Amino acid sequence: MFHRQKRSRALILALLCVSVFAPVVFISTKILDFTPSLEKEEFFDDSSGIKLSADSLKVNSIEEDLGHGLKEPEGFVFKDKDFHNIGISGNASAVNPPTLDGKLNAGVQNRNGVGRELQKQNGSASVGDRVEGLANGSTVEQKNKRQPPPVIDEKVKTMEDMLIMAKAYLHFAPASSNSRLVRELKLRIKEIERVVSQANKDSDLSRSALQKMKAMEVSLSKASKAYPDCSAMASKLRAMMYNNEEQLRAQKGQVSYLTQLAARTFPKGLHCLSMKLTSEYFSLQFEEREFPRRQNVQNLNLNHYAIFSDNILACAVVVNSTVSTSKEPEKNVFHVVTDSVNFPAMMMWFLLNPPGQATVHIQNFEDFKWLPSDYNSMLKQQGLRDPRFSSPLNHLRFYLPEIFPYLNKILLLDHDVVVQRDLRGLWNLDLKGKVNGAVDICRGESSHRLETLVNFSDPIIAKNFHPKKCIWAFGMNMFDLQAWRRHGLSRVYNKWLQLGKRRQLWKAGSLPLGQLIFYNQTVALGRQWHVLGLGLDSIIGKSEIERASVIHYDGNLKPWLDIAIGKYKNYWTKFLDYDKPYFQQCNIHG
Repeated sequence: MFHRQKRSRALILALLCVSVFAPVVFISTKILDFTPSLEKEEFFDDSSGIKLSADSLKVNSIEEDLGHGLKEPEGFVFKDKDFHNIGISGNASAVNPPTLDGKLNAGVQNRNGVGRELQKQNGSASVGDRVEGLANGSTVEQKNKRQPPPVIDEKVKTMEDMLIMAKAYLHFAPASSNSRLVRELKLRIKEIERVVSQANKDSDLSRSALQKMKAMEVSLSKASKAYPDCSAMASKLRAMMYNNEEQLRAQKGQVSYLTQLAARTFPKGLHCLSMKLTSEYFSLQFEEREFPRRQNVQNLNLNHYAIFSDNILACAVVVNSTVSTSKEPEKNVFHVVTDSVNFPAMMMWFLLNPPGQATVHIQNFEDFKWLPSDYNSMLKQQGLRDPRFSSPLNHLRFYLPEIFPYLNKILLLDHDVVVQRDLRGLWNLDLKGKVNGAVDICRGESSHRLETLVNFSDPIIAKNFHPKKCIWAFGMNMFDLQAWRRHGLSRVYNKWLQLGKRRQLWKAGSLPLGQLIFYNQTVALGRQWHVLGLGLDSIIGKSEIERASVIHYDGNLKPWLDIAIGKYKNYWTKFLDYDKPYFQQCNIHG
């Protein structure tokens, strides 16, 4: 009996040992079996949350991701290689279309990140994401938190790329072809074009739009198999690109022409204003047509400004801005030179709107008896259609000593400038015996050198000038009229003008001619005096504009035109009172 109980106890103890140590032995064995897998970088994962096409689960794809450290795409590279399909995740597997380098992930999809983005939308992560997360000891969610936010229009851009590819594939089909693939591509193109026309960013895309995008991917994949010739595809794309560039060039030419046309057109409101002022002027008595303080016109102790203009509003802004920013407005004398058509209106404007304590002097250049009788015809050049380039008012600046024989210095202001600071300091500048004080605009750029305006293939130009000489700005120029007379620069102007009519020496306009006349006779002023480009450049910074003493709307986009750059217009309009009756009657507004 005793031995039987002893055997029973031993049996129970043996069973207890087996139940305790068997799991330990089993788990240790599994751990030993699993360790080599880690060394080989084989990962076992629950695939319930990831649905990938069969191609994307190949071992070589995982090894490639590991070997390259999951580098970000480097852009769109055009290469002739074999096509290779890589699936994208989703509720149903899909085959991606190839690009010119044979791999969608290195082309359209790799540039825009469509595959990975679609995986994230469907609540799944790519194999590469999971591999990197395990290697760094972090989860996919932690990795995604560190990534920058995706581009908001990447899918839209991808669809645009798909359109280009689809249209390129259509070129391979014969013109009369009505095959199933051709019909399918045409249908997909219409669908994607409709989606792209209605969406500017990814958030505008509906679920059906994304389904159309996947359908286009499948169609492109079929086309890549039907037309596998990469070199032919590259040639076709180059031809398409060339045609698009030609169309763009033609459209740019049309835009340039229309802009030039708008710049030459005199606004209806300004024409109305001129007519009303002219009518009022001729209703005045002769004694009412005189300005006060006429004795200041020849006073050498005052600050004299010259403005050549046929635009009443532009001239008003120059005078108003100069007076309002001047610390001694009573010392300012404005000499406005205009033509016979605008002379009565210009006179009436300043009689009705006197510039405070400043003096205004209006002259009609057609009353200058010393000008040649054929002066207007002298300025015309063959093939030059823009009347601004041959305008007498534009060229009269080269006769300043003759127009103002009683003055020693004068500050020339173009009628498309606005004065923002007191300019008294310009009359104290030492011009070192030279004629012109102006701001140079080359700033070390080759595009602003004399060779860009003047024809250095002509031996006369090449002999007398240096092609790399900096260009200086017209629009705000301090002229020493005594030095001008001493050097006889008005005669130099006439000589070059006549020579330029016989030979093509410079580009149209008076700026190139001025560069030649005042060559080696110009002193560079600080850039804070004069900022240009408000009529042609929309990237001038606000701080640069507000630091400038004078801002210049050079170019076609003048502030009194509808085509003006909106963000610069307020600097000009604030010097006009649009509540005046004439403005209301002529529908002139800021």
